[in-house]
Amino acid sequence: MWQPAQLPAIAGDLKAAGLQLDPHDLTDLTGPTMGAIVSLGFCTASFVSPQGLVVTNHHCAYGAIQYNSTAERNLIKNGFLARRFEEELPGDPNLRVYVTEEIRDVTREIARRVKPDMDGYARYEAIDRAEKELVARCEKPGGLRCSVSAFYGGASYQLIRQREIRDVRLVYAPAGAVGKFGGDVDNWMWPRHTGDFSFLRAYVGKDGKSAAYSKDNVPYQPAHVLPVNADGVQAGDFVMVTGYPGRTNRYRRAAEVADAIDWSYPAQQQIVTDILGIIDVEGRRDPEVAVKYASSVASFNNALKNYGGQLEGLGRADAVATKRAREAELDAWLSRQGTEEAALRADITALDALLASQRATRDRDMLLGYLQRTQLYSAAYSVYRLAIERDKPALDRESGYQPRDEARIEGNLRQMERRGDPATDARILAYVLKRYQQLPAAQRIAALDQWLGSDAAQVDPKVAALYAGSALGTTDARLAGLKLSRKQIEASDDAAYRMIVGLMPELLRIERERKARVGEEMKLRPRYMQAMIAFNESQGRAVYPDANSSLRLTYGKVQGLKKDGAEFFPFTTLEGIAAKSTGVDPFDTPQNVLERIRAKDYGRYVNPAIGSVPVDFLADLDITGGNSGSPTLDARGRLVGLAFDGVWESVSADWLFNPALTRSIQVDVRYMLWVMDKVDGASNLLQEMGVR
Repeated sequence: MWQPAQLPAIAGDLKAAGLQLDPHDLTDLTGPTMGAIVSLGFCTASFVSPQGLVVTNHHCAYGAIQYNSTAERNLIKNGFLARRFEEELPGDPNLRVYVTEEIRDVTREIARRVKPDMDGYARYEAIDRAEKELVARCEKPGGLRCSVSAFYGGASYQLIRQREIRDVRLVYAPAGAVGKFGGDVDNWMWPRHTGDFSFLRAYVGKDGKSAAYSKDNVPYQPAHVLPVNADGVQAGDFVMVTGYPGRTNRYRRAAEVADAIDWSYPAQQQIVTDILGIIDVEGRRDPEVAVKYASSVASFNNALKNYGGQLEGLGRADAVATKRAREAELDAWLSRQGTEEAALRADITALDALLASQRATRDRDMLLGYLQRTQLYSAAYSVYRLAIERDKPALDRESGYQPRDEARIEGNLRQMERRGDPATDARILAYVLKRYQQLPAAQRIAALDQWLGSDAAQVDPKVAALYAGSALGTTDARLAGLKLSRKQIEASDDAAYRMIVGLMPELLRIERERKARVGEEMKLRPRYMQAMIAFNESQGRAVYPDANSSLRLTYGKVQGLKKDGAEFFPFTTLEGIAAKSTGVDPFDTPQNVLERIRAKDYGRYVNPAIGSVPVDFLADLDITGGNSGSPTLDARGRLVGLAFDGVWESVSADWLFNPALTRSIQVDVRYMLWVMDKVDGASNLLQEMGVR
């Protein structure tokens, strides 16, 4: 997962692999290729027309599709196509397009704020303050979203400046039986036949500046768009993916891998399974609930299968033993070096001790995270915390509650009624609180114990009274809360406000303790990474930073997969869709799709090498969550597909990368165009993209 600035150093490898562009040109973030790649904040996308048309995965646009759906007008099931600009639908209030304009190293500016004798909390606050000041200066011109990202565990910091587009609309999504064909059954599996693509459009004010949704806004005109190669690629061809991978853990310690295997993944598997069960029961009771939670369910199901894949893959690779062996090699190498390396060994030992200490409260901290995912608790917390932070100067306010964040907070509060249901939310909250009651005494929160009590039988009545006594289940009440002062909230008789006001002092104490631990890690993790980088370079191994949602490029070739004595071809076909179709979700292919497959109505989209229209294809590209929607490009930088998944054997590559088994799955551009042309008649979009 190479940063653009690293590409000149591997230019020879890129050229040898088949890249026909100048690798140096790919370092230009505003150039013809990189300038067309954008982030949605959680997925990747790209501009494909001069009128701000954006292509991404169906599952990345799923939130916008769900937001505009009801049980009576179910766009998730039936799909959606706007043939004119005025028919396009507003995305949810927080949907954004971010165009990266600059990445600048600011390590020295951060480091000069840190003193050697600082404790963990002081170090955290010093770095946090420096980042806020850098971001404030960066965003001063307006219309920008800036951030400071840590690389190599905090050994390096870079300021990322992005153009923020706030009006993003839904343009086109195929039927759910195309966009999610195979559903969770096929997720992470090969062969795959999923049409995981959708289109959005970016809008700005008439002055060309970023603006909130308005019917008077006009389509954004990007400086660059990706050309579409409607002929696609063949087996063995060079391909690359540019995008925003979310997180990998390849430089984590063996103890961290062991914790993931023994605790984190199993614990989350159980919690997510139970929450999905609650949503399923409520969704069967009321179809409207099923629609409201569709996006959440998709996300939970993906996470659940990911956890299983991680556990299986890490076990198969004997990951803990592998990591320990590598750590022993590192330690032996350091012991043969000079005085400076000896100091690194001591800091690595200290890092391991710090990581071990974090286990003391990990169950509590995980459950606090799940509390924040329930709507009533989250709404009360957000409104009250914002009121607290508003009493401070902007740069003293907690990250996430500064003036720059208030539009996002309001957007979250506005869309809750379309994303959830009070009865379902109450059941999920009660479930999390019952798990909390099972924690050992050392991980309990006195104020929460006082509010909740210790009798599990009283949780459901307590939660029912909480919801009955709060008005925050309505959008109007939540938005009205944004206008209240801290004192007004503290004087309120709203049950949710009373609960969160009572909890906040201890929640802030826990937050401060977390910051102190993170501050200590900010001192020790870079030292470990300094040793890792030096060791790898001494072995002639290339070093790239773990994924952190910043722009990256990965390259390889279209190729199949050999495993367990079987060989899998790199392409799937339309005929595979027909063979899999059962008429029952998730293999309920629309009838008009099946008719065109049976008629072999391939049009210009056939791949002569396989005698059909290719649906999905494999490549040995290094991707992870956040890469979803990333354009897959050919040797000349033309769009030939969209990355949307990996094979089961690739899931654990987040921790241990195995090039022999790692494969990314892309929806083929020829299938995208075939569906648009032959199935949905999206001729307006084909013409807009310059596809004949």
